[in-house]
Amino acid sequence: MARRGIALVFGGGAVGLMGVIADAVLAAGGHAIGVIPHALVARELAHRALPDLRVVSSMHERKATMAQLSDAFIAMPGGFGTFEEFCEVVTWTQLGVHRKSCGLLNVDGFYDPLIAQFDRGVDEGFIKMGNRRIVIADADPAALLDALARLPAPPEAPWISSPDET
Repeated sequence: MARRGIALVFGGGAVGLMGVIADAVLAAGGHAIGVIPHALVARELAHRALPDLRVVSSMHERKATMAQLSDAFIAMPGGFGTFEEFCEVVTWTQLGVHRKSCGLLNVDGFYDPLIAQFDRGVDEGFIKMGNRRIVIADADPAALLDALARLPAPPEAPWISSPDET
């Protein structure tokens, strides 16, 4: 990311995988923006080495701020918070709240079951194929960044169409 001039926007924590990634981005001379709610700062989880740490009032404000600052989204392997945040930005793209691409870094097939669930949603008529295309996945970080850079902005509000459109 640093070599490509891509800034990292993340949840502002010093712990876990994202803390390690933020450290790597900073060590490579890149820019990292952390967005963290007061409650997590109080629990001493904030990444204090960030030159750009934004403290907000709530998790909702955190997600909105990160979405506003970001041009695209990548979910690394993670837990419930990662799943929830990723599905929310995918939904915001689907609804036309923003027009930003969404990618899954599918390390060691971590996201294979989720991707299969998205495909099942298409097969069973719950997700339109045009909306399914919002989510791309790759196991290679560079390839995923390349794919996100190549993708045109998703169309506005692709869910607003007649039932027979796909």
